[in-house]
Amino acid sequence: MAKLKFKTDFCKGCGLCVDACPKKLLKLATDKINKKGHHPAEITDQDSCTGCTSCAIMCPDCVITVER
Repeated sequence: MAKLKFKTDFCKGCGLCVDACPKKLLKLATDKINKKGHHPAEITDQDSCTGCTSCAIMCPDCVITVER
């Protein structure tokens, strides 16, 4: 089972990782705002993540780490 970790304070809320996830498990948080004033990305169902790393590869700021 894969585990995603986010450096939420560095996320600029661009949504590229959300679009890259083949299982549509990522979303931009609507109830959180980081230090930069953006809604950071978060995973909706950690147990369903396959660890494909598409989100981490797409992230321009290297905010996402995938652990397998």
